[in-house]
Amino acid sequence: MTDSATRFVPAHPPRPETFGPWWSGFFGERARNSVAGWSKLAFEQWHVRRRMMRLVIHFPRHPDAVERVLLTNAANYQKPRIIKKLLMPMLGRGLLTADGELWRSQRKVVAPSFAPGAVARLAGTMAGAAERQMADWPTSGRIDIAHAATETTMRIIADALFSDDARLTTAEASRHITAALEAAGAARLSALFGLNPLPITRSVRVGQRGRRYLRETLTSIVRERGPEGGDDFLGGMIRDLNARFPPAEATMLAIDNAATFYLAGHETTANALAWAIYLLAGDQRAQDRARNEALAAVAGDPATLADRLPYLRQVLDETLRLYPPAPRFDREAVAADMLHGEPVGPGDLVSIWPWLIHRHRQLWDDADAFDPERFAPGREAARHRFQYIPFGAGPRTCVGARFAIVEALVILTHWLSARRFALVEGHTVELHGSVTLRPKGGLPVMVSAI
Repeated sequence: MTDSATRFVPAHPPRPETFGPWWSGFFGERARNSVAGWSKLAFEQWHVRRRMMRLVIHFPRHPDAVERVLLTNAANYQKPRIIKKLLMPMLGRGLLTADGELWRSQRKVVAPSFAPGAVARLAGTMAGAAERQMADWPTSGRIDIAHAATETTMRIIADALFSDDARLTTAEASRHITAALEAAGAARLSALFGLNPLPITRSVRVGQRGRRYLRETLTSIVRERGPEGGDDFLGGMIRDLNARFPPAEATMLAIDNAATFYLAGHETTANALAWAIYLLAGDQRAQDRARNEALAAVAGDPATLADRLPYLRQVLDETLRLYPPAPRFDREAVAADMLHGEPVGPGDLVSIWPWLIHRHRQLWDDADAFDPERFAPGREAARHRFQYIPFGAGPRTCVGARFAIVEALVILTHWLSARRFALVEGHTVELHGSVTLRPKGGLPVMVSAI
């Protein structure tokens, strides 16, 4: 493992000694940013139980407790009703918000499209998008890698899943999606108390417009396809849903899942790419090693490229540890239970935070430092399988995890093979946590020719 004195320690929000009262989350930075304001104790304790008026929320961090919620007693922990209420206007009853038989049916519909063979066939598309993005980069100068990553992953999702529909790759679409996600994240606290966010602030109004744009655009695309769908991912999903559900319901579920996969399919991977480049820019030795591996692998078959990048995969895994795509996800207890010795009552919320677990002092050595060697071959035996959960775990593990990993590795390989990356002197990187975890205001880096 790298000497702790030489490790790059990337940005994270400041941590007070103790956590503030629950109502402080409605004000200031904590209201706008879900990863702000966590105390030092949050990264040391195993379990916190909080009462917010009549609502009880648990924050388990011990991997045994996480395993019980997500796997061994997963049937007792459903998607919370309040979160469904929050997300349904944007995602409807798609895979992310559904439970029970509706979730199982939709999972069966989409799973074949994300099998290893299906993903491998898309590697060429991913490589082409990465190359096209670099065409606009200077040989030497400053770029916003977060913006570049978003444009690239939007293009890939539109091409791979929606036959390159131009309506999904415009700057307008990107702005609306960002606004809708940020508004959804900011509305979580209101949702906890059954309140609908009032359209009195600009962010709420812009977020509502973004949500309408997304739904209206995807509704038009799905209805234009008709029940036969077409030859791409969306078309296959439309046909399979029509085979399982009445026509009107199948159409609505197709729209819901199109929204789910369009958002999840590019937003989370774009953030992972931006954070990975940032981390490599801060650790030139790791960047050189990753580049050498990329240069040796890039000329081979794109379909097998992701499997020939062991060190770059370590870099990606460490990126997802430090900056998990979704900083939190929640469940609601159906019946009473015990989590690592802590009682949970029916109706209690259980809030699982990869953001906290992935940086917990009792789980990780020098937890805030960037060290890809944590994921070197053989080291997984020393890890609890539920202390690293960037894509969730258990039955509801993200169905698109393989797609996201291959996409990120292919893009990083092409970018590292063509440019060097360095931090921008004097620039302070800030985090913004909402539904996803993104760099606040973009992420500038310096590029130069290799």
